[in-house]
Amino acid sequence: MKTLYIDCFSGISGDMFIGALIDAGADPTLLEKELKKLKFEDEYELSWKKIVKNGITSTKFDVLLAHDHQHEHDHHHEHDHHHEHDHHHEHDHDHHHEHDHHHEHEHHHEHDHHHKQDHHHKQDHHHEHEHHHEHDHHHGHDHHHGHHHHHRSYSDIVKMIESSELAADVKETSLRIFRKIGEAEGHIHGLPLEKVHFHEVGAVDSIIDIVGAAILIHQLDIKHVKSSAIPVGTGRIHIDHGIYPVPAPATLEVLKGVPIEQSDVRFELTTPTGAAIAAVLAEEFCTIPSMEVKSIGYGAGTKTFKDRPNVLRVIIGE
Repeated sequence: MKTLYIDCFSGISGDMFIGALIDAGADPTLLEKELKKLKFEDEYELSWKKIVKNGITSTKFDVLLAHDHQHEHDHHHEHDHHHEHDHHHEHDHDHHHEHDHHHEHEHHHEHDHHHKQDHHHKQDHHHEHEHHHEHDHHHGHDHHHGHHHHHRSYSDIVKMIESSELAADVKETSLRIFRKIGEAEGHIHGLPLEKVHFHEVGAVDSIIDIVGAAILIHQLDIKHVKSSAIPVGTGRIHIDHGIYPVPAPATLEVLKGVPIEQSDVRFELTTPTGAAIAAVLAEEFCTIPSMEVKSIGYGAGTKTFKDRPNVLRVIIGE
């Protein structure tokens, strides 16, 4: 049986997870095709490219707002594929981090797949809250976006997914992850699930990260998922409600029942979306299980640390 091990030694976010799966062999063009079934491709653009982080070649995945700013990077991409999707991205990942999320475009981008370069970096980091993180505390992802986030309700997202032509198992996995975040938000704000509005999680990039994760897990025919303990980082973040400690309230609520690890990194290593993906998909939190390794993938975050690569590793084996 094919098993996926999520090695979160430097945290996890939705974009890091998708980047790692693409790096391990998932087909990003199939991801694009499947995501169109949600019927909002005019709101985003997808970008994936190979970059080097602290000596490790990894894949950087981004959801970019088609209407927002133009790409500020004049990267020297050796392979520059412009996938012209009229996509629009409302980075609304669980978090609205307006952290210094700048993509690491100073790295060696070996393959730069940009769909339509008017993009905007996307952040994964999502705190479902109205976190406009202006700290320098970015989730393993540092995207700079001036997002125009739409507030979508939990019910809106459920209808979008259920009414789509996505495969039944992809819908079921996606809805489980969104429910995990919705229940955490509802608990924090004292609201029933149907009253929860995702100010950031409901944004396009969060929807892309969560539904995209489900699409790729099923595309790769993964039968079992296991994960390491989840490092959360340390420090503080600024959100609309004030200054909060790391992990942010939504992230910590999502991680109830999941083993977490503290870290001396003063940064938010795990976002609510990344936390929910791991919490919902992993059947067990453990060290690397006995398996015959078939493929390995690294998904890049946007932060550069001096002493460690800001990447998520996935190991697929039998």
